[in-house]
Amino acid sequence: MFFRVGKTKQRRQKQDDKSIETSVSTKLAENVKALNQRFASSPDLIIKELQNSSGQKAALVYLENLVDKTAINDQILRPLMIENAAFDPASIPIHKTSTTRAMDLIESSIFIGKSVLLVDGQPWAIIFNTQGWPQRSIKEPQIESTLKGGHQGLVETVGLNIALIRRYLPHRELMLTKTLVGERSQTSVFLLYLRDVCQPELVKELENRIDRIKIDALINAGELEEYLEDHWFTVFPQFMQTERPDTIVSQLLQGRIVLIVDHSPVALVGPMNFTSFFQNVDDYSLRWILASFLRFIRFFSFLIAISLPAFYIATISFNYEILPIDLMISIGISRERVPFPPLLEAFIMEVTIEMIREAGVRLPSPIGQTIGVVGGIVIGQAAVQAGIVSNVMVIVVALTAISSYIIPNYDMASAIRLIRFPLMIIASMFGMVGIAIGIMILSIHIVTTTSLGYPYGSPIAPIRLPDWKDTWYRLPLWKMDKRPISADPRQSMRQGHSRKSGKN
Repeated sequence: MFFRVGKTKQRRQKQDDKSIETSVSTKLAENVKALNQRFASSPDLIIKELQNSSGQKAALVYLENLVDKTAINDQILRPLMIENAAFDPASIPIHKTSTTRAMDLIESSIFIGKSVLLVDGQPWAIIFNTQGWPQRSIKEPQIESTLKGGHQGLVETVGLNIALIRRYLPHRELMLTKTLVGERSQTSVFLLYLRDVCQPELVKELENRIDRIKIDALINAGELEEYLEDHWFTVFPQFMQTERPDTIVSQLLQGRIVLIVDHSPVALVGPMNFTSFFQNVDDYSLRWILASFLRFIRFFSFLIAISLPAFYIATISFNYEILPIDLMISIGISRERVPFPPLLEAFIMEVTIEMIREAGVRLPSPIGQTIGVVGGIVIGQAAVQAGIVSNVMVIVVALTAISSYIIPNYDMASAIRLIRFPLMIIASMFGMVGIAIGIMILSIHIVTTTSLGYPYGSPIAPIRLPDWKDTWYRLPLWKMDKRPISADPRQSMRQGHSRKSGKN
């Protein structure tokens, strides 16, 4: 019975779809009726009936909350109703007008904030570019903070984001390619690249991957990344997500491609390699010696973040002979009342720290900072006094958390925090040998991973010594006169000379 009812509803729906007009009629009443059918569940649809001095009728149609009402009143309604202008595009002083005969195009135009003028007796409609949806003002990036760099971040409006990038890079070789993703949302995705620097094969490959995406709607850039990445079973990010226009321009100049998704304040950059996530925009605003020292600190913090808890477990469970006798006695005294093995002790504290961190992120900023500081101190001290964990374990977890926060990229820092858990498990089973095996497996995984077909481990594996000028350390800028080989740019020289021409 339910099956028959469902079939009946499907047949009725098909009949209703067929009854909707697909092209503009010469009769205004029929066009208005067709639009009312298409927007039957849209109470914010506005249809303004107009009539000029010659008696010709028309109707202006738009969605109330998606248009710039000032532009509609001053540039459309005033000329038509007060100045008695003719119902044609040339008489209306608004930019970017077009005509169409297709009702489907009219419907999609209204849904994205455009307004449509239907004229009685004419088999076409005029589409006006009157988008004016609510938008956020340009503010400082929240995640990628900087001391000496720019303080403007991307917003949810793609037009403003492109304008921010063009301010940094006003050059004719900056190419923009637009495509629509999502059968229902029709979200605009822009590919940005330098035509004389980026490899055309890379652009074509990325365009093909975007064309193969078949989804209902694309909400943000993170969803797009999952459809474009080479490897789905990895914790490492294969695209860089950034909200800084200066970072975007820096990556464009290296020969990479940038993807900007409408409605998303984050851009995707690819192809990327592992070491690129340890670089920061402030590295190029500081003296090169200081920048090199800070970069060394980040790589050292990476090793601490993934291996320090595992090292603690291995030394306590297996390889305690590597510790000085005084330190071993001190650790033994602190663990005297702890009833749990080192692995369970470490898991309790690490999971607790992750819970506090997540709570601090989700709560409002002032409260989140309070929860992070007070919660860590109170819980750590109470756990030690209760004999659940040792003092040394609290120190290890604190150093691990601080080390992971030093990583400038949020996605890479999150991946590092996850990696330490399997290393802790393997360290509890095999000791130092297990840590060595885990790091070897991790290294092999990084070396065999690719980003848009490019080696993720470059310039370490494969070894590309010229790129080391801006990897482990940073040499003076005048020494880095060539673009990184990792992105395979068409021009090797940063001054714009071609690699093939051999000019200096």
